[in-house]
Amino acid sequence: MASPPLPLAKVKFGEFELDPSAGRLFKAGIPLKLQPQPFRVLLLLTSRAGQVVTREEIQQHLWGEATFVDFEHGINFSINQIRAALSDDAEKPRYIETRPRLGYRFIGTLQGGNGIADGRSLPSLPVAVKSPQRATQAARPRRWFRPGLYLGVLLAVAGFVGWVAVLGWNLPWQSAMPAPIRSLAVLPLANLSGDPAQDYFAEGMTDELLTDLAHFSDVRVISRTSVMRYKDTRKSVPEIARELNVDGIVEGSVMRFGDRVRIRVQLIYAPRDQQVWAASYERDLKDVLELQQDAARDIAGELRLQLTGQQQARLSQTYTVSPEVHELYLKGRYFWNKRDEPGLSKAIEYFQQALAKDPNYAPAYAGLADSYILLLGYADVPPPDALAEAKAAAEEAVRLDDTLAEAHTSLAIIAHSFGWNWEESRRQYERALELNPNYATAHHWYGDAYLAPMGRVNEAVEEIRKAQALDPLSTIIAADVGKELIFARRYDEAFAQLGKVLELDPNFGVTHFWLWYACTETGRYPEAFTELEKARSYLGPHRYSAYSAYLEAKAGNQAKARKQLAELLGTSRQEDISPVPISYIYIALGEKDQAFAWLEKAYRAGGANLEGLKTVPAFDPIRPDPRFADLVRRVGLPPQ
Repeated sequence: MASPPLPLAKVKFGEFELDPSAGRLFKAGIPLKLQPQPFRVLLLLTSRAGQVVTREEIQQHLWGEATFVDFEHGINFSINQIRAALSDDAEKPRYIETRPRLGYRFIGTLQGGNGIADGRSLPSLPVAVKSPQRATQAARPRRWFRPGLYLGVLLAVAGFVGWVAVLGWNLPWQSAMPAPIRSLAVLPLANLSGDPAQDYFAEGMTDELLTDLAHFSDVRVISRTSVMRYKDTRKSVPEIARELNVDGIVEGSVMRFGDRVRIRVQLIYAPRDQQVWAASYERDLKDVLELQQDAARDIAGELRLQLTGQQQARLSQTYTVSPEVHELYLKGRYFWNKRDEPGLSKAIEYFQQALAKDPNYAPAYAGLADSYILLLGYADVPPPDALAEAKAAAEEAVRLDDTLAEAHTSLAIIAHSFGWNWEESRRQYERALELNPNYATAHHWYGDAYLAPMGRVNEAVEEIRKAQALDPLSTIIAADVGKELIFARRYDEAFAQLGKVLELDPNFGVTHFWLWYACTETGRYPEAFTELEKARSYLGPHRYSAYSAYLEAKAGNQAKARKQLAELLGTSRQEDISPVPISYIYIALGEKDQAFAWLEKAYRAGGANLEGLKTVPAFDPIRPDPRFADLVRRVGLPPQ
């Protein structure tokens, strides 16, 4: 295939000059070191100044149809050499702009050069990097062994390699890691199937590759919640990396065709937008889990990660699962990630369908447990047996596969909900983090649902900040950092943190709720009323009434507080209302006996919301009472 037309005359931009006839690049008249291959790429880019030149076009220009050449490394090598010669910066380019997932564009101003030449007239590439050509058969008889010729070729190749080594150049097919990658984001794999209905499959493949990589303790892996925001993004790799605070990016695509699936992934050193590794994998659908594990293992090898025996065993472990069951599981996770009541209900349906076809598929049990646990928080009226269903599913998942961190995390939060078994809760959290140190939810819940109730609030802040480092765009994690700062009585820091969360999402009700609480406990009552009103739609009318009455009592408006309390007590005769917020109102009104009566009611009902006994500021006025110490003891928490 002929190369595209290229400039014949000299091309000038800035203080640089390209001379196609000499095959040289000059800076202020001084020749610069630039190998023939990068030179040809620069000439191609300047010939199409202002236009995007795709990587495929560069590939065709340099190698034609020789797809067995490692052109990915060759292109990266050429672009990096060009930028080095031009003193250009990938993040703030003056000449060569990277267009993510597309190619490159020359953005400098050309000062001259409009002649055209056939690209084949340019200096030929050295033999070591030139595309292999098929030799035409000569008329004379073949000579299968020609020692002189072979010796000459070997000497030429050796000489070229030595010449490259002396000059300090990298060969274009070499993969050179510019610096150790210690943090990684797996961007959503593009769905190339041509069917939007297959998005769940592409997202599922992304999730499972991310989960496999997250088990490596030597690298921080950003969780799904944050990376999915970059689906179909136009942001550059360096820009994404800055926002997620990572130095490595994995991106690629997935294509499903019939009973086959193909994924292509590449590892990019983000600060330079430099690809350091790429590979394609293709398998039958029944072997798709093996495909993902191969990709994760190869990326770990490229990152020079030291795999423990447990990690190696996990990447060697494969589930025997039918494509149909796996597809139902991926659909379940797809809807689970929507994090709303309709999505969670749909997820439960898909996980149950998967288990009906394969009762031994442990990941589906883990998904079922996760769904029931989240349903407790997202559903207006959670199923009365949701916690019991979650417990049964999580226990079955662990029985079938003890290496599922998600199932252990579910068991951890269930442990203190069934009889306040705090020691079992701690053990399950530690097991989950041992299995997957990059599981943001485990860090989040360990800090919020274990360390904080134990009274170790400052430790809880740091643990949830670990979750935030793994999921930097999660609003609920960021808001819970603010919550724990309130419980630590670090109010100035809490206000600053919650203000940052509002920048992420000004309409997130949880943030306004904790701002209401911080304002209430610090005496900023007018602001507290404003924030509680903003949170009302999230909290629901009954909870709003309880917190409103508490605020009125704290602000000294006892008449309003008692009126709202009376209305709330009337409602409680027909509907279930959490006893703990009612106790807050009585504490603020100075009626300790009534407050303890409602706390006792909460204890007899199973202890919902009693985890905050050691931390919630609303309890401060009754902490010296012996009845409070007794309640703390019965809930299984350490003494004051």
